[in-house]
Amino acid sequence: MTPLLEMRGITKTFPGVKALDDVTFSVREGEIHALVGENGAGKSTLMKVLSGVYPHGSYDGDIVYDGEVMAFSGIADSERRGIIIIHQELALVPLLSIAENIFLGNERATGGIISWQETNARAVELLRKVGLHEAPTTLVDRIGVGKQQLVEIAKALSKEVRLLILDEPTAALSESDSQALLDLILELKKQGVTSIIISHKLNEVRRVADSVTVLRDGATVASRDAKAEALTEDQIVRDMVGRSLENRYPARERRAGEMLLEVENWCVAHPEHSERQVVDNVSFHVRRGEVVGIAGLMGAGRTELAMSIFGKSYGQNITGRVKVAGAEADVSTVARAIASGLAYVTEDRKELGLVLDEPIVRNITLANLPKVANGGVLQHEEETRVAEEYRRAMNIRTPSVFQKVVNLSGGNQQKVVLSKWLFAGPQVLILDEPTRGIDVGAKFEIYNIINDLSKDGKGVVMISSEMPELLGLCDRIYVMNEGAFVGELTAEEASQERIMSLIVTD
Repeated sequence: MTPLLEMRGITKTFPGVKALDDVTFSVREGEIHALVGENGAGKSTLMKVLSGVYPHGSYDGDIVYDGEVMAFSGIADSERRGIIIIHQELALVPLLSIAENIFLGNERATGGIISWQETNARAVELLRKVGLHEAPTTLVDRIGVGKQQLVEIAKALSKEVRLLILDEPTAALSESDSQALLDLILELKKQGVTSIIISHKLNEVRRVADSVTVLRDGATVASRDAKAEALTEDQIVRDMVGRSLENRYPARERRAGEMLLEVENWCVAHPEHSERQVVDNVSFHVRRGEVVGIAGLMGAGRTELAMSIFGKSYGQNITGRVKVAGAEADVSTVARAIASGLAYVTEDRKELGLVLDEPIVRNITLANLPKVANGGVLQHEEETRVAEEYRRAMNIRTPSVFQKVVNLSGGNQQKVVLSKWLFAGPQVLILDEPTRGIDVGAKFEIYNIINDLSKDGKGVVMISSEMPELLGLCDRIYVMNEGAFVGELTAEEASQERIMSLIVTD
């Protein structure tokens, strides 16, 4: 079968980094083709070349699409040929409605006059296709990141899509929403839409992919027909990282010490609707050396709980008590929460965890600037020394600590966020989806960091939508549903079935 797409000898260089090195990539019409690799392998860069984000002339090599050599000067060029890309970073306008976002630049208009009736009616149809039941007039900033991802999918479907590129489409979705989206991609295949899916979730790759191409260090290392051979996750991992990961979750000696963090009767109201209780009378504790998980479906209130504890960064009418090492903790502001020994690694590292246009060195020291200052004046040599120390300890892959964080892969960005909070010297780290959008190799490194923190007597609170991750790392797991804790399980008691039964029988 003649390929719908061939990318031949693609080479792309950034200052100091060769992101793509003579990459060859071929996609057959009507298939779902998975593109996998570690963070920094070049997957997103390759797709940005294809979609015109990096225009013709900024890279070497050829793009052959539907038998013709393409020279896309921008995204509009590729979209005119039916190539639609949905980036890992959402590209929605928060203060516009769902319908306005779906048809932005593709308005339902006659004679320059937008038909809002047609816009909203068509939006409802598209939202149904992606399993979203919000009103089309709802503002995008009123819905969570998972639902925003579904709006992005609906936006793509509103165009005459022939080749759909999805960069980590399920990274921000719950398990049930992820399954619904994968079903949608399979349904689109039946309708003749060809898809390229970038994903770190190898079980999803094995479920939907007809072909799998693996990139490593900017080069193609394998391309396999997933239907002709029974691909295992271990085979894909070996191609990705050049070795087998015998155990996905590193062994750790479980040894809980004295009480470290106590949260009592914590209540939080919605920031705009004071009558709506988002966190309802939650109490929990963490001992030194413990890794404590919080499981729950999207919208259960886990992130709201974490942010409200960390300097009351979310919500209003917050009541309850927080103790750290037996002493009452002042968490009324972020600065006071940090001073009390708390740190919070946000689920949205790009928006809330990093200053993307600043270098690694500045991001790492940002939460503890007094430690690299003298008399209120930053000591740049000391700041650089600290950043270099964390670069080595965390294995941050970068040519220099003066590299802007925006140019790092997702896994390396997450290591910078972790470095920032470790430098702040916390006693308790709250990790909110710490491995979202990160490949298996980088995940393993972060799991080891979590184990080291517990070995050092820190307390770790881990929020994750991946239940196997919670089961593989945590000493205890609290289960949250509709703003309240509905159960607590030890590592020995916990299973995916037990967690889900607590959620659905609440």
